[in-house]
Amino acid sequence: MTGQYNLFLSKRLVTEEKIFDGGVLVNEFGKIEDVFDRYDADNLIAESKDKINVIDGGDCPLLAGVVDSHVHVNEPGRTAWEGFRTATSAAAAGGITTIVDMPLNSIPPTTTLENLRIKANSAKENVYVDVGFWGGVIVGNQDSLRDLVKAGVVGFKCFLCPSGVEEFPNVGIEDLNLAFDALEGTGSVLAFHAEVEEETTSGKCMKLAFEFMLFTCHQRMWCRCLVKAREARLAKGHDAWRGGVTAETCHHYLTLSADEVPRGHSEYKCAPPIRDADNKEKLWKFLLEDKLDMVVSDHSPCTPELKCSDNLKAWGGISSVQFGLSLFWTQASARGLDLRSITKYLSSGPAHLCGLQNRKGALKKGLDADLIFFDGDADFIVTKDIIRHKNKAIQSAGSDSSAPQASPNAEEAPKPSKGINPRLKRTVKKLT
Repeated sequence: MTGQYNLFLSKRLVTEEKIFDGGVLVNEFGKIEDVFDRYDADNLIAESKDKINVIDGGDCPLLAGVVDSHVHVNEPGRTAWEGFRTATSAAAAGGITTIVDMPLNSIPPTTTLENLRIKANSAKENVYVDVGFWGGVIVGNQDSLRDLVKAGVVGFKCFLCPSGVEEFPNVGIEDLNLAFDALEGTGSVLAFHAEVEEETTSGKCMKLAFEFMLFTCHQRMWCRCLVKAREARLAKGHDAWRGGVTAETCHHYLTLSADEVPRGHSEYKCAPPIRDADNKEKLWKFLLEDKLDMVVSDHSPCTPELKCSDNLKAWGGISSVQFGLSLFWTQASARGLDLRSITKYLSSGPAHLCGLQNRKGALKKGLDADLIFFDGDADFIVTKDIIRHKNKAIQSAGSDSSAPQASPNAEEAPKPSKGINPRLKRTVKKLT
């Protein structure tokens, strides 16, 4: 053994397969050298104690860091809404070690190679966690898609309905056919925001959207924001569900229901909207039946004035990147899931979607040592002074929750530094 190593120990080391007493050995390059049970870890310490720095978490579970593949950072162009420093500070405080930034809400959007360079330059020196980027498919940018793949985007996102910002227009079938032709052979993933505008019921709209996508799709396909139970059933019936069509849901859909949303409170507005309690429980049923692949934040912040009292005019989006892990675990543990569900749905699933499974999302030899200690048995109160993202409106503020300490002014967060992620705690049940 050459160089200096860190050995992280826990009586509850969590992988997707099991929970056991063991340790993770990290080399000087920040990679996982190996994963040991406690017997082998103790022997390693005895044999190489001069070269190993031991970090013992005791009973506190040790997990792979969360990968959030659905985050709107908005920088450059809309930094009054959010920015890389505050978004990644919030992510780190919430146990997230990798975020993947969406192509829209920044100006310019990530639809050309030059626009990607502008966004990446904005992130330099301003991040607390690793950051990846989605590319965007819009009308007329098919000739830029392969350049974006070569530059390293994890995949592409498009809208079948208006996106809410004019610089990221929605696409139709002709645009998608051009995009598919351009991406053929790249292995890239294309993410659809699965709604279409139609003067009919929401269920029929969603069915039309799925039929449209399945008719046109030859790439791997990911259906964002799969909220309604019938959409999940429809997706399950497609023969390319695993490895072809994959689906996410978001923390707010697994936590909130429409009957809990106070009338006139537009801070709860999002797209698709929060639905009733029966739908929420059906989503959990689908997750328990392994019909969903990942749970992410869809962190979509804005300035307070855009969350106005007029629900039709208010910006649609919920800011929860800091609290997603806590929200998920509160609900999951109440339904009998153990800590392995965090690794499966919050780390491994998003990593696989983004093609990062050989670097992120698991405690395995050779992967990046993105580790978190997570105290899943303690509670805290979500108050504005601990919120690290830029604008403090959050739908769980004032509720019983849990989180590590944070700067009262996230806009004045200290410069990023390397180190161990802070210990997390879990959220309790009620959100008001």
